[in-house]
Amino acid sequence: MDPVKARVYVTFKPSVLDPQGQTIRAALNGLGHRGIVDVRQGKYFEITMQPGEDLDAIARDVLSNPVIEDYRIEMLD
Repeated sequence: MDPVKARVYVTFKPSVLDPQGQTIRAALNGLGHRGIVDVRQGKYFEITMQPGEDLDAIARDVLSNPVIEDYRIEMLD
């Protein structure tokens, strides 16, 4: 079987404070980008794997902290 590719996006849950995102927002505002109201930063993983791997378990148990982070998986063609 040919390997497949997927992207996993991990971000803080909406209820979790994102200090790095707030720092980025403040820097953008300071550079004149006053229309930027909020920034949420996260992590991005591009994974090449053999079909059948449990990517949901990997994202939940390894790539993210389910207490404070959400994740989204995007399978690529």
